[in-house]
Amino acid sequence: MKIITTKMAVAATLLLCALLPCRLFAQTDIDALMMPKNAFCVGPVYSYSSWTNYWEGTMKRDNENLGRVSTQMAAIMGNYGISRRLNALFSAPWVKTKASAGTLHGLDGIQDLSLFLKWQPFQAKLGPGKFSVFGIGGVSFPLSNYTPDFLPLSIGLHSKTASARVMVDYRLYNGLFATASYTYVFRDNIEIDRESYYTTQMHNTHEVAMPNAANYNFRAGFRNYRWIAEAVVNRWVTLGGFDITRNNMPFPSNRMEATTVGANFKYVLPPMPQLSFVGGGNTTVAGRNMGQATTVYGSVFYVLDFSRKSAAANPSSTKTN
Repeated sequence: MKIITTKMAVAATLLLCALLPCRLFAQTDIDALMMPKNAFCVGPVYSYSSWTNYWEGTMKRDNENLGRVSTQMAAIMGNYGISRRLNALFSAPWVKTKASAGTLHGLDGIQDLSLFLKWQPFQAKLGPGKFSVFGIGGVSFPLSNYTPDFLPLSIGLHSKTASARVMVDYRLYNGLFATASYTYVFRDNIEIDRESYYTTQMHNTHEVAMPNAANYNFRAGFRNYRWIAEAVVNRWVTLGGFDITRNNMPFPSNRMEATTVGANFKYVLPPMPQLSFVGGGNTTVAGRNMGQATTVYGSVFYVLDFSRKSAAANPSSTKTN
């Protein structure tokens, strides 16, 4: 029920760094900013998410045997500018879960490594602003042998994934912007530690077929080289699966849907423009087989400009950011 919330926290967490007046921004795989060539932004991220109510299928309820279910995530995230139009991004989170009531103990451990390539093939002036198109491809895979078959306290679903995203952005010259994207996620089958299980029928195997998924994201607000403030609406849906049965535990291949609304903020420190502070949060307003989670996060990022080091080593070289 809450693993998708953790994934969305990862995606929303790394909201942008900046460096120097030339506007060296770092970003997530789901926003419309690019790092310049040879710039590397990296930093730690912490998020906290919790819920007491959840959707069992489409029915909203609570569960006194769980109480409040919470997830803490600490991650290292980064982005490197391969070129002005091509960036490489990564994230690797550690996750800890906990239930405040009942006998189920939470789990903790390193979750999945996510790797992305972000490409900006098109940008052009359009009226009072600029219109940009992006293509993003990514993969993820487990970094530890955690169990996915202990929802809602599993730290992940242990499925290898591949994703493809198309994104469009329009930014006015006064800093107002709007960004929309669609992502399709391919999910590999997983294995669980039992030889049979029941979904809508009996399966005499330890392999679970995971439904693929789709994500819709819309964000709008203000951004310049010093500040970013944006409102975000995010919709996650699995393309298949089945509902949690009455008073039963969730299962990795359940149909999972979540709509969240939230806000993200970034501030670049004037005395040290390599350093930026990022924070924000979101809450789930609609769902299916999901916890009604509220998430807050914060992070600090630092940008390293390797092109400057190259120029210092070779005075005749020319910086091309």
